[in-house]
Amino acid sequence: MTTTTSTHASTGQHLLEQARQLLAAGDPVAASPLLLSARAEKDTMLAAHALIEQHGLSGSFHNMTGLDCTISGSDDIFGFFAGHPSSINPLRDYFADGWRTLAELMTVMERVGEPLVQSQHFLEFASGHGRFTRHLVKLLGAGKVTVSDVVPDAVEFATRTFGVQGFLSASVPEDLAAPRSYDTVFVLSLFSHLPRSTWARWLKALYAVVAPGGVLVFSTHGIKAAHFDRVPLDEEGFFFAPSSESHAIDANEYGTAFTTEAFVRARIAETVGADKLEYFAPVQFWNHQDVYVLRKPL
Repeated sequence: MTTTTSTHASTGQHLLEQARQLLAAGDPVAASPLLLSARAEKDTMLAAHALIEQHGLSGSFHNMTGLDCTISGSDDIFGFFAGHPSSINPLRDYFADGWRTLAELMTVMERVGEPLVQSQHFLEFASGHGRFTRHLVKLLGAGKVTVSDVVPDAVEFATRTFGVQGFLSASVPEDLAAPRSYDTVFVLSLFSHLPRSTWARWLKALYAVVAPGGVLVFSTHGIKAAHFDRVPLDEEGFFFAPSSESHAIDANEYGTAFTTEAFVRARIAETVGADKLEYFAPVQFWNHQDVYVLRKPL
């Protein structure tokens, strides 16, 4: 049986097994190059990465960045990078994308006079499995960060791995039960996935958990993204397709949405008031998504 298993194992699996045996024998130096080779194989990339990070071996991303670089096997965003034809190094691209998001958010917060480093109660909503969270924790400290997601495993992973607070979101916006209000509520790429039936309702629900004087920052697929993907916007400037990179959420609840600036401004006006919009910038995130900042009065 052992011979049969070995015969059908992939190159990465052979390397991974040899490395595990060397680690068990107390020889991490010999295991290190095997794990680096196994990390370059698609089927053993995450398993080899986990062992490299766990043992602090050569090539560890933690050693280079100071971040907790644990990645969940259920992370749909990492899966997106791993499966994307343009991603030659999915691990590097995944971590760099989180850092890029942090840099772009810091720019937005400076624009509205709210330096991110001064945030005392930060809510990352629709947080996933920590692509951005790990970078935010390094900046603010885990005690100032709360995450929320509709996927229970995502919240559990983030709270266990990064030490942040967390609470489960809801499928129905009106059922959202946040434990407190927050001076910064950051909602990256949720409104770029919502159907028309819940789009404005989520805007209202998330604005409700912003503390007086605080800000709601959210992104959308705007007109540039719509033109790039050649989607037909309707007369209100909206398009939705029941398809996304997520495998954990119903596609009719979380698909792919595109909106014009006029559509978003109309939803802001009818839910919280047009005067709450303090800042707008096209293609602020990833040169692909627009950003809006709403301010709650004191």
